[in-house]
Amino acid sequence: MNTAELLVRCLEQEGVEYIFGVPGEENLQVLEALNHSTIRFITTRHEQGAAFMADVYGRLTGKAGVCLSTLGPGATNLITGVADANLDGAPLVALTGQVGTDRMHIESHQYLDLVAMFAPVTKWNAQIVRPANTPEIVCKAFKRSQSEKPGAVHIDLPEDVAAMPATGEPLVVTVAEPAVAAEHSLDLAARLIAQAKFPLILAGNGTIRLEPAKHSPRWRANSKSRLPTPSWARAQFPILTRYRSGPLGCSSGTMSIAVWIALT
Repeated sequence: MNTAELLVRCLEQEGVEYIFGVPGEENLQVLEALNHSTIRFITTRHEQGAAFMADVYGRLTGKAGVCLSTLGPGATNLITGVADANLDGAPLVALTGQVGTDRMHIESHQYLDLVAMFAPVTKWNAQIVRPANTPEIVCKAFKRSQSEKPGAVHIDLPEDVAAMPATGEPLVVTVAEPAVAAEHSLDLAARLIAQAKFPLILAGNGTIRLEPAKHSPRWRANSKSRLPTPSWARAQFPILTRYRSGPLGCSSGTMSIAVWIALT
């Protein structure tokens, strides 16, 4: 077993069903390992499309979508979709091929420092340089990606490391318990809302993950309350449609409405 095969076994352990991407010389070891796995590789016309497909998969399922590219321009093409997932709280794992570690110190063809490049648009990223570290890196990547607030992570795999013999087994998958506010804080918030004459509730896109529509029948909104929401969250509060003031910050008009309500 080589590192690429161990990587794919770890992806199977995490429940990965699909990987979206574009084949290339530096990720051939991973693609070969996928041929002998339960994971379906979906070839896209462009790496940006692969990243957005993984992004949407994460939004719809709550599980990290996975995209794959080769080095250099293939990896740079992923950036827009990866950044979008990270900004909008969609779990995503980006895998990139890389030149061998024996060529990183020279001006090798299409070599870029991908760990440095992806760092500003991900929650966490790492390069696999030791085959034995693969299970830990994959497990950490998925846990960080799917923990609140969800987002993008990145794993870089040099081609010589991918071909190295590897030993080890995938780690047991553990799911982080969601953070819950203290009971006294929730009681205080409920009292303040109940006492407010013009309550203003800012509902962000995190409400999509919490599925508030299931609980909205319990909400007793008075006729003077307002609920500014971003465009992603508007459909989550159908029962409050009559009280919604529209998306916050998308135009000066809605921003003015929200500020006026807050001040009154």
